[in-house]
Amino acid sequence: MNRQDAERIITEYLKPIFGFALKRCKSEQDAEDLSQEIVLRAFRALLIKNDIADVGKFIWTVAHNTLSNYYRDCAKSTVGVSLDEVAEVIADPYSEDEVREEAETVHRLQSEIAYLSKLQRRILIAYYFENRKQADIARELGIPVGTVKWHLFEAKKELKRGMDTVRKTSELKFNPIKFHSYGINGSSGTMSTDEFFRSTLSQNISYCVRNAAKTVNEIADDLGVSPVYVETEVEFLEKYGFLREQGGKYIVNFIISEPTAELLTMKDNMYKQAAELFANELYDELTASGILDDPAIWCGQTDEPVTMTSAHRADPNFLLWSLIPYIAARSGESLMEATISFEEVATLRPDGAHNIFHASVVPDNMVLPEDYVYMKDWCGPMWNQSEGWTLWQIDSLWSGRAYYQGFETSYSADARRVLSLYAREYEGDGLSRDEYAWLCEKGYIKVCGDPDGCFKAAWQVVILSTREIQERLLSIGERIKCKYRQMFDAWKAAYTEAVLSTVPDHLKRVQAYELQYIFHSDGWFLLHCLVALLNNGKMKPPTEVQRKALTTVIALN
Repeated sequence: MNRQDAERIITEYLKPIFGFALKRCKSEQDAEDLSQEIVLRAFRALLIKNDIADVGKFIWTVAHNTLSNYYRDCAKSTVGVSLDEVAEVIADPYSEDEVREEAETVHRLQSEIAYLSKLQRRILIAYYFENRKQADIARELGIPVGTVKWHLFEAKKELKRGMDTVRKTSELKFNPIKFHSYGINGSSGTMSTDEFFRSTLSQNISYCVRNAAKTVNEIADDLGVSPVYVETEVEFLEKYGFLREQGGKYIVNFIISEPTAELLTMKDNMYKQAAELFANELYDELTASGILDDPAIWCGQTDEPVTMTSAHRADPNFLLWSLIPYIAARSGESLMEATISFEEVATLRPDGAHNIFHASVVPDNMVLPEDYVYMKDWCGPMWNQSEGWTLWQIDSLWSGRAYYQGFETSYSADARRVLSLYAREYEGDGLSRDEYAWLCEKGYIKVCGDPDGCFKAAWQVVILSTREIQERLLSIGERIKCKYRQMFDAWKAAYTEAVLSTVPDHLKRVQAYELQYIFHSDGWFLLHCLVALLNNGKMKPPTEVQRKALTTVIALN
């Protein structure tokens, strides 16, 4: 064929050839390279052929053969395994259907390499992709050459077996879950929980093995992702105690609750009834008994500036914001049936944390009663102890500290510093300007004057200065809990049974430990007590100035 006719045919097919390449390549650059190669081969062939009956069929035959070579080259350089070693799973394509089938096969082969063990992947890639000698691989890994050969043999068997396997994915591949909330019971370490569950992948891996142990490959199949990524995340979660290994399989090592609308409504009704009885009776006795005026209860909270001559005392409403939840949490501890200890069920983590981790998964379409009480921006109860004093605290949507946004990294350090500074000031030691400034910024004190001269500091939080006043306050709460104990126990038993029925066997004891604290150091009970008193108007919302010092008690040990 003359050059002019060949150029005319090639010009006519330039755009279709590029479209053909673009659909079959990973990038536009690759498509340009492939289409240029097809055009060059077709043009050279046209110049030496004079008997082409069907030009279109000829052009596409050249295109398919060039594409076949492209796939073969990509497989050799990208997959990390010589196709000659698995020749039986790769066909020589000469039709468009066969080319498409080869592309799918190469993709499957790439995916199956990810399902090999970490050691097998490392050996296989080093040998086939990096063209390294078996002796060099053995020396680097510190294993015999025979072991390297065995792994290569087993890897090829696994690849062939995997290519014949129909992998089934679960719904998690298409509808991944997301934790609605998560938190800890116990002490935090140097790492935040956000660092462990920073990704959708880590959350879904944990959810996937919440009820039954699975291998890395089984998890990968369920999630529809490469085992390479799953393997790395699983190792990280297992190292820090969020997953537990069982004979090469992994199972979750913390509570993931999936409450139903019925269970949440049951819980809400239980707390509403208990709080209505307990909180109202506690409020009435505290306000009627005159105990709020006891001089052993210290609190200089004021919305006004502190002066050198003023001797402010917090109003009763502010005192009750701290005392009601404190008494609700601490009173009646002798009534608890605490048969499971924290040490039995808590996890000691490599970053120094010692805690129970829990998360919840709540469906988007869940419908709850209009008056359901939600736990918004809540953290606590929290407490830290020094040699002489205890700091007890709750953070909530009514307070202004926002520890719930960064509990692990801020609360513990703040609490230790507050206790240290309070103890020093209580003993008469002056604090530095920076220390007073920090306490003011956090809302613990208000000051007047100059620390180096005439100076006054007024603590804004509630301080129980004697053990006697603590015992008087807690005895009021205990009497009320004793009065309603039978009802409380019946509600608790029914709810406990319902919750434990939703928890896998290996975590029932952990869940049972937490259920021991219902109506005691139980955030939901404390929340409902406050909501009940706000709803009936006995307590008023705090002022803006009061929020930083709210629901905070320093008590003598």
